[in-house]
Amino acid sequence: MHFVSLPRKDHIPFLIVTTLMLIAGLSFAALRPIHALAASPVAQQISSDPFTNPTSQHQTQVEPSTFSYGSTVVAAFQSGRFATYGGASGISWATSFDAGLTWKRGTLSGLTVAAGGSYARASNPVVIYDQAHHIWLLSVLAAKTQFQGSSGSTAVVVSRSSDGLTWSNPVLVAATGPSDYFDKDWIVCDNHPTSAYYGRCYEEWDNGNAHGQILMSSSNDGGLTWSQSVSPASQSFSALGGQPVVQPNGNVIVPIYGYDLTTGADGIYSYRSTDGGATWTDLVKVSPSTYSGTAAPFYRGGSLPSAKIDASGKVYLVWAGCYFEANCLANETGDSTDDIVLTTSTDGITWTPLQRIPLDAIGSDVEHITAALAVDSNTAGSKAHLAVTYYYWANAGSCAAATCQIYVGLATSTNGGATWSQHQTLAGPTTATWWASTEYGYMTGDYISTSIANNRAVSAFPVATAPTGTTLHQSMYSGSVFVTGDQLLVRHSL
Repeated sequence: MHFVSLPRKDHIPFLIVTTLMLIAGLSFAALRPIHALAASPVAQQISSDPFTNPTSQHQTQVEPSTFSYGSTVVAAFQSGRFATYGGASGISWATSFDAGLTWKRGTLSGLTVAAGGSYARASNPVVIYDQAHHIWLLSVLAAKTQFQGSSGSTAVVVSRSSDGLTWSNPVLVAATGPSDYFDKDWIVCDNHPTSAYYGRCYEEWDNGNAHGQILMSSSNDGGLTWSQSVSPASQSFSALGGQPVVQPNGNVIVPIYGYDLTTGADGIYSYRSTDGGATWTDLVKVSPSTYSGTAAPFYRGGSLPSAKIDASGKVYLVWAGCYFEANCLANETGDSTDDIVLTTSTDGITWTPLQRIPLDAIGSDVEHITAALAVDSNTAGSKAHLAVTYYYWANAGSCAAATCQIYVGLATSTNGGATWSQHQTLAGPTTATWWASTEYGYMTGDYISTSIANNRAVSAFPVATAPTGTTLHQSMYSGSVFVTGDQLLVRHSL
């Protein structure tokens, strides 16, 4: 099974682009007018596309990442998405100091040409906080030229901030050789004072021109300098979308999507390091990936895994797949729908049987896709607080791009995922034709994001309303909802 709109087998590269000067670190004085609001009362607009260059799509914002530390939540996302060859005019950010109730906002300066930098396009922003060095890090995939097919152009860079408001010019982590291109960066820091590697941050990405070769780098000084990249001991598949997490003992576990280069079979895998990133183990298979592809004809999003960790070091992993619905074996036919599934591990090697998060009834014809998981790092085990944000199609079996009723949903758990709250709609309905377009379908992002701060699930997600002529209205929104649970919904597992 292949991820809809993530056709890595065709070497999709996502990334980065041009124009208009913007001074980052400053907040926008006012957001642009909101058109026919398609968000719930708990959702608020936190940003809008600041760029006006004629080469990308406006107003568009896609693909958010969030991270929380205490009551502070930082979100980052693409602004001004390009219709072809991937990436955006720049990377915007929004920061809340009260668990998502109010926000300040701006755009990274010194990164893209559109914001006073040298890179043409930027994509895949990921936020983390380095507790040991008291610094926020914002990882970005950048390109000197258009991304797709532009070997030797891409780089992984990191911007730094002590307050989540003023960001440095990009620090280079790694740049491609003349025949390579990088994709899907992710960053994590060891925030465990008991760990021998406390304060070490890890960057993961892959090389699209080397059959999705996984690359890992680390920093011991708050992202100022980075080690030469290394790879796992062996890799028999093309990888994409890894999300490293760090256990209290310092072990780093990286769940990731991949497809076997010999058989073509999709799967979710994991690998780890027990020596601070000096070496990385062989990969183990967590599960086959059975994604039905109901939204495949028009949706650029897919179902990359989303990983988080609790206070005890247990890893929680979610993604969208067809494991419990009828006709799940008839993959890529569009005859079935996907659920959000959950598995856990204490060591990254042995994983629990998949369980279905009961967001809707089996056979409901609701398509669940592009999930983002949050775990409260102050909770653990049977008392771990979880939240999952996701997109869903209410009438998946009978709709097309212009007619599907598409929503953003949220569900939470206060007992480690044993039971879940009734799902809550954060936004919708929207239709896919209101979103930024790409060669692979209409786009909200290859991932969305949720964090937990002060027992509130703080989610970031694009919301779109009907275009005005050729001008789109796709801006970034956030919802801040108390984590609840124990609704005793029926759970299914494999």
